[in-house]
Amino acid sequence: MKSKSILAVGFLLFMIVNFSHPSSTQAQEVEDEKEFDYARGGHMGPEKWGAMKKEWSLCSNGTMQSPIDMSTRKVEMVFSSRKLYRNYKPCNATILNRGHDIMLQWEGDAGLILIKDTEYALKQAHWHSPSEHTINGRRYEMELHMVHLSSDNKIAVIAVLYNIGKPDHFLSKLAVNISSMIDQKGMHGHSGIINPREIKMSSRRYYRYIGSLTVPPCTENVVWTISRKIRTVSKDQVKLLREAVHDYAENNARPIQPDNQRDILFYGPGSR
Repeated sequence: MKSKSILAVGFLLFMIVNFSHPSSTQAQEVEDEKEFDYARGGHMGPEKWGAMKKEWSLCSNGTMQSPIDMSTRKVEMVFSSRKLYRNYKPCNATILNRGHDIMLQWEGDAGLILIKDTEYALKQAHWHSPSEHTINGRRYEMELHMVHLSSDNKIAVIAVLYNIGKPDHFLSKLAVNISSMIDQKGMHGHSGIINPREIKMSSRRYYRYIGSLTVPPCTENVVWTISRKIRTVSKDQVKLLREAVHDYAENNARPIQPDNQRDILFYGPGSR
């Protein structure tokens, strides 16, 4: 009897430890695009997200919401010669039209980033047009989000901003897959081996702040890293991303959120 009691207590502890934390599915973005949209003033638009579901309440009453504006007057300079540590590797990936965006999902070990001794594994990437984050009030043509998850379900996102110019090499390689998904929302397209190292960004100059997911459930305590170097994308590439998704998501950028006097750091080489 005593041994059974010990086993029961052990099982209870196991359940508490393993199921009291949010799963990776709960912690990350809503997959079903039918649950929300970007229509301004609509009943499912950004202004209404927080009232649509109890578990989305942070979208309305959270204090660390994203995106924000990186204003020079609010940014604290951090002089550092250390680059953002990224160790990506080629991995099998699937491309998916989620209706509100196009997502590239890696299916195995695509590598990681390291932030303050915590490893965050790369899980997926997706695009917003126009950009969600702004710099000194300026909104760019496109923004790429690379979503990472730690072993204890902490989220870190790397963002890259784009202006109109030369075609983006990485998007060019995915163009055929994305084109095949126009008017076929929810379609999966197998992309084979995709190397995330082909996504160009600056590892030496970047912004860093604590924010949230920019779609429901607007989970907070997300570590954001925004590359300062603005990359280029062609008009046709932006048009393709917009044509592939639902009409309401052709402009799939959440409005700027209050920064609530959060610390916004800018890392870069230099001397005081």
